[in-house]
Amino acid sequence: MLTESLKNQIRAIHGNIKTALPNYQPRAGQNQLVAEISKIIAGTYHKHERIGLIEAGTGTGKSLAYMLAAIPYALAQKKKLVIATATVALQEQLVNKDLPFFQKHSKLLFEFSLVKGRQRYACIERLRQQQKHPELFATVTTAEFDWQVLLDKWQQRQWLGDRDTLAEPLAEPLWQRIVADPLHCSKANRRHANCPFHLARAELESADVLVVNHALLLADLARGNSILPAPADTIYVIDEAHHLPHSAREFFAAHAQLNHNDIWLDKAGIMLQQLIALLSAAVMKDIVRLADSCNELAALLKPVEHCVKAFQARWFADNNSFRFVDAALPKVMQQQAEELASCSQKALNQLEKVQQHLQEHITGQNLPLKQSLNLLQELGYLQQKLEQQQALWQLYAVAQDKNVQQARWVEQLNNQQLIGHASPLGVAGKLEQLLFNDAFAVVLCSATLTALNSFQYIKYDLGLTSFEGVKTLQVASPFAYAEKGRIVIPKMNTEPTEQAYTAELISLLPDFLPDNQASLVLFASYWQMQQVAEALRKAGLSLLVQGEASRQALLQLHGENCKHNRTSILFGTQSFSEGLDLPGNLLTNLVITKLPFAVPTSPLEEALAEAVTKKGGNAFLQLTIPATSRKLVQACGRLLRQEQDQGRIVILDRRLVSKSYGSAMLNALPPFSRNIDY
Repeated sequence: MLTESLKNQIRAIHGNIKTALPNYQPRAGQNQLVAEISKIIAGTYHKHERIGLIEAGTGTGKSLAYMLAAIPYALAQKKKLVIATATVALQEQLVNKDLPFFQKHSKLLFEFSLVKGRQRYACIERLRQQQKHPELFATVTTAEFDWQVLLDKWQQRQWLGDRDTLAEPLAEPLWQRIVADPLHCSKANRRHANCPFHLARAELESADVLVVNHALLLADLARGNSILPAPADTIYVIDEAHHLPHSAREFFAAHAQLNHNDIWLDKAGIMLQQLIALLSAAVMKDIVRLADSCNELAALLKPVEHCVKAFQARWFADNNSFRFVDAALPKVMQQQAEELASCSQKALNQLEKVQQHLQEHITGQNLPLKQSLNLLQELGYLQQKLEQQQALWQLYAVAQDKNVQQARWVEQLNNQQLIGHASPLGVAGKLEQLLFNDAFAVVLCSATLTALNSFQYIKYDLGLTSFEGVKTLQVASPFAYAEKGRIVIPKMNTEPTEQAYTAELISLLPDFLPDNQASLVLFASYWQMQQVAEALRKAGLSLLVQGEASRQALLQLHGENCKHNRTSILFGTQSFSEGLDLPGNLLTNLVITKLPFAVPTSPLEEALAEAVTKKGGNAFLQLTIPATSRKLVQACGRLLRQEQDQGRIVILDRRLVSKSYGSAMLNALPPFSRNIDY
């Protein structure tokens, strides 16, 4: 329970922050958030299941609210606070702005750290090797790059040694030359002790607040908490939590090559022969075992290759992907799955030993540098291939009963390579097992956590339906929506599903793009956006279209237009409807061309719909409508970003009026005033 002294401490900190914030205005919603989050994590509602689902509208100040509620309590209880977000933008805001501000004005003694995956860091020793021995690495892409500039910046602390603080982005092939992968950048080697990755990890031990992304959180939970503290010792705040089910599906999915595997396996065989000639006799036994496992894997994959070759013409007659209905694999693939998963795992275990032997020889400087670095790189490539095979066949080996649990499909690439895919349909069980069962407390929050004003959908996706202690809360935005904004639904003759819709859109849209204002037009399809843009440009309109320049460049041009009160029209697709912040005069006119229905064309979406139908449900009502409603709320959230903002939203989709689900979608939107021309 919350002690009186802790309550008083939170109130005092809140008072300090109110004084420090310029133009601070009291917000009842924020006070409610602080009180409710405090009660959830203190166990006021449920002693053991301290779980909260909180939807906090734009402008409620949820970041400050969860810091106020969670940090003093975590410090008092000697628990760690992990804040997980979906986007880099929010991570940077927390680490560079919100947490330093809170640390300064709360007067609390705590440390915070941004936790990133190893792939985001450079290895300084590898960087030195690039600079000292350019002849070993010279290629078309690397020959002209001056590595000394990066070394100087690292030594002068102008660069923190990670990809995100580079003054100018580094191309992927160049970055891979210096990335801190576990093979090259081992902490056991004293030359790597001061590499950025190891320095960053050392900071985590003293940090009280850790900021991560959803993917790293899931990876660490799955690996048994190798980086982050154990769930029982942790208070989790998962921001942008509406992304978590999708992030988890992506993390627990797998893909691997099904044909032409002999190419990389033969190459591995040659490489292992080189290692036998190069390393001492004591290591030979481990190399021979790995070679035997690779040969066994090649033999097990042969029947699979014959199988997919026999089906290839039939599977890809009309499409470049083929989904296995009910996740039922061809007999040969099903029979081989368990052995393939086991053999891949055995090879990975043996590979790890060989990598360690090679690393020891390199550290002892017993081997020619160029040859050993090449071999180390080839072992890394082999590891990647084996990991992919192991993950895919492990999923394919899981028996699918009447209640299908996976989506399984095969994709054909342009070079005739076939890739097998598997993805869990639901991640509820995994999240329950890895996170919710053992965590001290979990608060999941977002501006769009409900769908059609209900928490049931997200509860089901997250695996929280059986938890009694889950506390749900909706806190409305303080914005005066009815006064500041208006939703306009003009009369249209066609629905977006009709062929004539694009032509009507082209003729009608100019009427809703006012002069000397900032407009954002959102499209559900990239193809349709291009068609409309081409026609409107012919009619004389100047447009900034997604894909024709980088997002940053487009927003910069848009900002310049708005600064000089010029007409500025941004065209964008789904990615512009979330996480795009255009406050004040940067957006006064938002046009949504049609409801953002996701067409169930991806194999995963098809499998999800199929599973619902098999259980007697209605996939359109249970999956499509709630998902579309949430996306529409997110899109409408672009208009008002600050309390003084104002403008209108034009929705050019008559289905909000003509279809039975339309009123439910409209009622899930913020309470803007409405002007419906029907």
